Amino acid sequence: MPVELTTVADDEIVTHDGPVVRRYTGLTPDTEVAVDGVTVRTLPRPPGSLLARIVTVNDVHFGEVECGRIDDSPLGPILRGDHYPDVMNAGAIVEIAAVEPDVVVVKGDLTNAGRPEEFAAFRAAYGIFGDRLHVVRGNHDSYDGRRDYAGDAVVDGAGFRLILLDTARAGRPNGWLDVSQLDWLDTVAAEADRPVLVMGHHHPWLGGHRSEDYFGIRPDPSEALVAVIARRPQIAGYFAGHTHRNRVRQHAATGQMPYVEVGCVKDFPGSWAEYRVYEGGILQIHHRISSPEALAWSEQCRVLYRDFGIDYVAYALGTLADRCFLIPSR
Repeated sequence: MPVELTTVADDEIVTHDGPVVRRYTGLTPDTEVAVDGVTVRTLPRPPGSLLARIVTVNDVHFGEVECGRIDDSPLGPILRGDHYPDVMNAGAIVEIAAVEPDVVVVKGDLTNAGRPEEFAAFRAAYGIFGDRLHVVRGNHDSYDGRRDYAGDAVVDGAGFRLILLDTARAGRPNGWLDVSQLDWLDTVAAEADRPVLVMGHHHPWLGGHRSEDYFGIRPDPSEALVAVIARRPQIAGYFAGHTHRNRVRQHAATGQMPYVEVGCVKDFPGSWAEYRVYEGGILQIHHRISSPEALAWSEQCRVLYRDFGIDYVAYALGTLADRCFLIPSR
């Protein structure tokens, strides 16, 4: 198995060789570096001072005991365990706390089935971040009509405005945005005097086969979302979870603006994302949860969905460009 470049920042590179983690720090931005037999260029550092650090996680799934199950299908492999969400989230929380973020956003699927004890476990774990923590729900949190963490929100900080969108639909796996939400997004984005990062659980439909069963935000509200973004150049990106993969897409109407999906916490590769907000731009930097206990579990999860013909490593990890990049100015 080749060495994997899991993190490339402006000043750091991290590689994983199975359970072996190697960190190269103090690097020069926008410079080619040879590490572990691979040559890679560090990210360019935007001009100006570092103003803030934002961290996001998604699909943390407290209460899950079967990993890799799709509905009632017996296909897998299906890995079982009572505590792997606790192990993965504990590893993520330690690493996130170490970077001293200004804001921590959890982008949905806090729970496996929206049970009170699962929400309690989530709050007990992530409550460490206090008033820095901001949460938007996902489909797993709203299947039975529960309203925990429902609603939209705005979070302002040095050099950024965060807009959190509640895309969940009670009892449905896919997402939705209603007209009032889109009008509100249009207004609060127009008022922003700094770059706007829009975050929600579900990813938008950006073309291809049109279906009301689309796994992300259904096509009609997705098109309306893109229309709002197209007329609000303050919006620098849309950031989701839900798909358990690292991926970046674009839409013709919004140019190089990224529509981003960040991999899940609960299995391979065990992802969290950092946003370094500089005066002149923003970097997204992907991190793989690297405590020994987390790596032991996530390494097992490389085989997930093999019975369906899916290469889960390629799907979930994505390319380096899907994970670590400069968010372009509009």
